[in-house]
Amino acid sequence: MGSAIGAAALTSAASATTPTAKLEVNISGLRNMKGNVLVCVTANPRFFPDCSKDPKSFRATVPARDSAQISFRGVAQGTYAIAVIHDENGNDKMDMAVFIPKEGFGFSRNPAIRTGPPKFKVAAFAMDAAEISQRIKMKYML
Repeated sequence: MGSAIGAAALTSAASATTPTAKLEVNISGLRNMKGNVLVCVTANPRFFPDCSKDPKSFRATVPARDSAQISFRGVAQGTYAIAVIHDENGNDKMDMAVFIPKEGFGFSRNPAIRTGPPKFKVAAFAMDAAEISQRIKMKYML
């Protein structure tokens, strides 16, 4: 049932002397096939979990499927965190009901969710090899 749904081959602005790697993001647990999956990867804690304003972030939008696999190439070594949204209505943002997300979400390292999104350091992982893989399980509040 797991079908790969997209590959985003993005190149970092890192210099030629900075080692780069491939980041594989595997997403599972989507409750339906509506809309898109938005993936945002950042190394800057100020821009987590919404890294849309981070000029150095890696972002991808892929159609929703049973599971998703997205590849980012040219990721410089460092510490990153990933935020994922199941944008069921395709409006390119997380919809809320009062203060509760109406759409699915997930984070690298799959931290427990209590009140609000996790801090960067809780979702952070090291890009310190030629290829790193992160498995993210979607969560739904409503």
